[in-house]
Amino acid sequence: MAAGGELVLVGCGRMGGALLGGWMAHPAWRERISVLDPAANPSGVRKLTGAADLAAFPGPLTIVLAVKPDLVLQALDGVCDYLGPGDLVISIAAGVTLEALDGRCGGASLVRAMPNTPAAVRRGITAAVAGPRLTEIQRDLCEVLFGMVGELVWLSGEHQIDAATALSGSGPAYFFHLGEVLAEAGIRLGLEPETAARLAYMTLVGAGALAGESAEDLAVLRAGVTSPGGTTAAALAVFDDSQALAELAFAAAAAGAVRSRDLSGAGALA
Repeated sequence: MAAGGELVLVGCGRMGGALLGGWMAHPAWRERISVLDPAANPSGVRKLTGAADLAAFPGPLTIVLAVKPDLVLQALDGVCDYLGPGDLVISIAAGVTLEALDGRCGGASLVRAMPNTPAAVRRGITAAVAGPRLTEIQRDLCEVLFGMVGELVWLSGEHQIDAATALSGSGPAYFFHLGEVLAEAGIRLGLEPETAARLAYMTLVGAGALAGESAEDLAVLRAGVTSPGGTTAAALAVFDDSQALAELAFAAAAAGAVRSRDLSGAGALA
């Protein structure tokens, strides 16, 4: 970020708070971050009382819109009065297109991004689409910001954002739900609820950690647990029967992608 540049987080709910925690962990950034959210009171960070406070910043400004899609218009009211060419707006609101944002942000550069909640523990993954005015310096800034909370992947176009939203944006919930149903399966097989829940939880955590620290492909890691003719092979045979698990995963992700497209079509900024 250029000298004097300010990072303003508009909205500090679960996802905004996860991003803020990662950024505040870096001392060099603490003095450059402000939060604009009347309902939030994060500690250790400058809180703005309203959009008019932006007038005091020398610029350039980077605004991160971390509000729900139906609140984007309200969040933009006033804020964009202080934006112009050279500033950057990053929106993480699902369903709000770059076209919808453009023209309301004073010619500022735009990025549409979809992070996920593991950013709270610096293990997030963010998919992003660059607007046409994004400069190389601003692109690098995005990589720094989202790199502090995990990784950033640039998509080839906005047509891919719905798929990314369904896969990684919503994806943590899929794994949490898998842990829930595995615990339920353990109970049905005779385990006490507390034991089943702990076994499922630690299996989920351990498998994720192993995948994150290993250089091996997921298929190789799976094979490493699967002895021919063993218990794991018997279980995986049920999953793989008629590609049931693969088809279920695709159907779930497709439903999420359709909903993301529906949100875009609903005209969040209309």
